[in-house]
Amino acid sequence: MKTNDRIPRPDLGVLVASLALALAAATGIARAADATPLRIAMTADIRSTEPGVNRDANSDMVVMHIVEGLVAFGEHAEIKPLLAKSYRIGEDGKTYTFTLRDGVSFQNGAPLTAQDVVWSWDYFMDPKTAWRCHGDFDGSGGAKVIAVEAPDPHTVVYRLDRPYGLFLASLARPDCAGSGVVHRDSLNADGTWNKPIGTGPFMLRDWKRGQYISLVKNPRYANQEGKPDGFTGSKRPLVDEVRFMIVPDDATAKAALQRGDIDIIQDLSYSDVKPMQEVRGVKVASSPVMSLTALLMQTRDPLLSSVKLRQAIVHAIDNAQLVAAVGDGLMQPSTSMVPLISSYYDTAQQQTWKYDPALSRKLVSESGYKGQEIVILATKRYPETYTSAVIIQAMLQAVGINTRLEVMEWASQLDRYNSGKYQMMTFPYSARLDPSLNYEMMAGDKNKQPRKVWDDPKALALIEASSRTTDIARRQAHFDELHRLFLADAPMMPLFNGLDVGAFRETVKGYTPWALKRARAWEVAKTP
Repeated sequence: MKTNDRIPRPDLGVLVASLALALAAATGIARAADATPLRIAMTADIRSTEPGVNRDANSDMVVMHIVEGLVAFGEHAEIKPLLAKSYRIGEDGKTYTFTLRDGVSFQNGAPLTAQDVVWSWDYFMDPKTAWRCHGDFDGSGGAKVIAVEAPDPHTVVYRLDRPYGLFLASLARPDCAGSGVVHRDSLNADGTWNKPIGTGPFMLRDWKRGQYISLVKNPRYANQEGKPDGFTGSKRPLVDEVRFMIVPDDATAKAALQRGDIDIIQDLSYSDVKPMQEVRGVKVASSPVMSLTALLMQTRDPLLSSVKLRQAIVHAIDNAQLVAAVGDGLMQPSTSMVPLISSYYDTAQQQTWKYDPALSRKLVSESGYKGQEIVILATKRYPETYTSAVIIQAMLQAVGINTRLEVMEWASQLDRYNSGKYQMMTFPYSARLDPSLNYEMMAGDKNKQPRKVWDDPKALALIEASSRTTDIARRQAHFDELHRLFLADAPMMPLFNGLDVGAFRETVKGYTPWALKRARAWEVAKTP
């Protein structure tokens, strides 16, 4: 069939325009793909978004991206200014005056003023709020804050009932959400909690319960100059969105990281370090933290009440060998109650018990020990503590100390710890962010608190003195003397501080584990 119909030639201008539109669309798709969120795996969902209220460690980690306080912990747990540009402690040790930084605003655009700090404090200290740290400031757990005043828009004054050297550290605690300042619009009209409106580098966008928490960049963030420094320093939001992904299963998280479905695992187990280092496209980094694993000895036990037997035990343990085995070469040994990463860890804290089996056998003989069985409690809930107990048992047997390892569920071991009903146990202490608190967690009156390990009166007086003063040199002297007493009395043997181990895609730039073992998404970039 013949026809005069001809296929029309396309208009060149239309074709160019169409190609341009197609290219723009393709570029848009590529940009959208490049703009995927920075995805951080968490083992469990958060409990709430209210700072320091109905909280856990995951809740704290998320909220600390949104809210900020007057001061914060630096990289080595030093107290440094955050919303305050400076602070001054009065000569009486009871007055703290903070001067606010200029140019800071809330995420809703409202400028930060001293009155906002007072309002936030009053809200969180209201017993109805049920703030986690209420008891640390009402006089029941430390000094009482008797007044918080705003004499002008840039000045906040805290007045205490007595000097308290741990006041700033208490303000900065992550479980208190750093005593974060929030705008009053964080509340609903009826006074109930809505969502956090803070000054931090990220803002809450969405919380899909059981799936993820989405934070987006705060375009108004007033960044400090300098380098990243713990919870303070430079905190630029370098990605548009951060998603904390709920991934309860470790194997699932590792598989997702290898596929590229998540970008960061912020708490990798020690045993997974070497396998993950072999994965193409994945990097692993670690940092010492302030948690502590130790061998506890019950000084009221008929056998272990002997200082010579306790000294025999600590001289029989090759801690360097133990830590190399437990930490797979990642950790350093430390027998100080002051963590390695602390600014108070100094020459005195490096002094330790020498590994000396011959001396240990001599002390065993002098102690009057006749080979009675001593039970070491351990749990497999925390593999490092269990492995430590196995190694310690073998080392003690080698010098003639008859030990038996008893493995129990964590809840049962915790009950025995709290009641003081044990001879020895390997035990994990969670991080304390000041040396006074490290000593306080294990020292005290055993008649009132059976869980306490050390009840030497001189030590308790030194711990109390270190908690009262704010003078750094004086505190260092207290900690140095405490360590000398500790080595002489040997009520327990610290073995090692833990590690914060993170695994992340090689496309992630700037992510670093640190002393407080909480992921930080600021100053972190993600490349295509």
